[in-house]
Formats: sequence, structure tokens, C-alpha cells
Amino acid sequence: MSGPVGDLLRATPVFRALSDEDLERVARHAQVRQYPKGATIFSEGEPSNRFYTIVRGRVKVFKMTPAGKDIILEIFGSGDPLGAVAVYENRPFPASAVALEPTTCVTIERPQFFALLESHPTLVRGLLVGLTHRLVELTSRLAELTGGRVEPRFARLFLKLAAEVGRPERGGTFIPVPLSRQELADLGGTTIETAIRIMSRWRRDHIVDTEEGGFLVLDRHALEMLALN
Repeated sequence: MSGPVGDLLRATPVFRALSDEDLERVARHAQVRQYPKGATIFSEGEPSNRFYTIVRGRVKVFKMTPAGKDIILEIFGSGDPLGAVAVYENRPFPASAVALEPTTCVTIERPQFFALLESHPTLVRGLLVGLTHRLVELTSRLAELTGGRVEPRFARLFLKLAAEVGRPERGGTFIPVPLSRQELADLGGTTIETAIRIMSRWRRDHIVDTEEGGFLVLDRHALEMLALN
């Protein structure tokens, strides 16, 4: 199979298990969409008329509380489906998705997506594996936000990011995910003042440095100890 859409599908875990013939069928219905940093992919309450899979970039998924505060539920990256449960159930998106960096998605309209699922059981299996993994992670994230101390939650967040997207650099681990203090506060389920206080102390103690393009974890062991508290 050739062509840019086919190449992107082949490189995406959700579709990787498909045969060349099945990939060709999917590619005929799929579209590639580019989103600059800060662009909204979909908003909470919008109809779920498309299935999205991230092939490059990172996306934050968040909900607005009745008080008007954003709560980041998860950060999704390459290979992750977006809003799949809403698409399956034909209900509005329960949360919003915004690109944290330039992001590329492969999208398929809902009717075509279901026609493909009915025709190709291998696609069903691949999607269910990825979706189940993310649902388990999301359930854990929601549980973390409901209790416990903030600093251990922050430590677990940075350890997770380091494991998923970190790369060895300058004697530490660089996490190329630029997050504002407000976004960190949302991810940790706390206030921006608390996020600033924790990150300032970590910088002073040479645990994590904040940089323009992300974060440099300097003392992973310290994070691991903090995560246990």
C-alpha cells in the first residue's frame, strides 16, 4: 500500500495489525487533518461524528467543571484514539480535545467507521485493545484526582510522562511536553499557586527543571520517593 494516508495508518498501532488489503480499504475512507498548537480538535458537547486517531503530536483532553475550571483528564499521544467511546455510543463528546503541539490525526466519519468495523474483525480487535488500555488509565487518573496529597500526584505524573515520552538528555530525562503552570495544576487537580510552589521547589532542589520546550527530570529517584508518599 502506498500514499501518505496509508503510510500513516501503517505506522499507527491501532491499524498496524491489519492486512495490506484491509489497510487499503481503511485508507480510502480516511482523511488526514493537521492541527496547530492550541487548536481545538473537538469541544465538549459537540456531536461525535468522526473517529480520531493521533498519528503525530500530543493532545490534552479536559472537562469544564460547573465552576468554570478546566480539569485535564489525560494527555494523549501518537497511536491513541480520541473520543472513541462517544463515537461508539453516538453521543456528544463528553470532554474537549486541544492540541498541545502541532498534531496530525487520521479521521474517519462515523458511518464509514462502523461499516469498516462490521467488515473487518481485525480492526475491531486492534481498537478494543487500545481503547481498553486508555480507559483503565483514565479510571486511575480520576481516582488520583479525588484524594491524596498533591506533590505525590505531581511526582507520579512526571514519572509517567518520562516513561512514555522522555528521552535521555544532559544527564537526566527530557520530557518534550511544554505545559503551562495552569495545565499542570489542572492535571494535578490543584490550584495554580500550588503548582508554582511545587515546581519552584523542585527546580531549587534539582529534581525537575522547567524549560521552554518541556521539562528536564534531573533526579528520578527523588520523584520515585515522592510518588510513594
